[in-house]
Amino acid sequence: MFLDPAVDPRDSDAPPGGERSTLVEYLRYQRLTLQLKCEGLDAEQLARRAVEPSTMSLLGLLRHLADVERCWFRRRFAGQDVPNRYQSAAEPDGDFDGAVADRAVVDEAWAAWRDEVAFAERFAAETDLDFVGHDGGVRTLRELLVHMIEEYARHNGHADLLRERIDGRIGE
Repeated sequence: MFLDPAVDPRDSDAPPGGERSTLVEYLRYQRLTLQLKCEGLDAEQLARRAVEPSTMSLLGLLRHLADVERCWFRRRFAGQDVPNRYQSAAEPDGDFDGAVADRAVVDEAWAAWRDEVAFAERFAAETDLDFVGHDGGVRTLRELLVHMIEEYARHNGHADLLRERIDGRIGE
């Protein structure tokens, strides 16, 4: 049930090339890991909850991480005045609560996540690692990239367990 290394899209032939490329590559790897954990599943499987009373699901994680990408890269670092995609004051857990077994919800979540990742990748490529974001504290782009690697790695651990429960698939 492990992914065949010959078809693993996370493997890169890029040699280590300094701090930026290392951070960007580790984040790319974690993002692709989440994508792989969700691949090949239908809407019902993606929306399947972990265990009562948790609302965590693979679809919820995808939606959550789209909001995390948006909040950090667009709002706190690029200074864009954009709302969260799924969370609000009225629905603080909208990313997970709204993760329902509907093909349109799944398609929208994938589109949102890909859009936010694309923006973040462009921002990280074009911005100095010492750039300080607008989050009320002193956090550089370098620190944000490390934080995002940690955020994805933590949630990929959740995704491992969710995927194994769905169809027995294990591994990275």
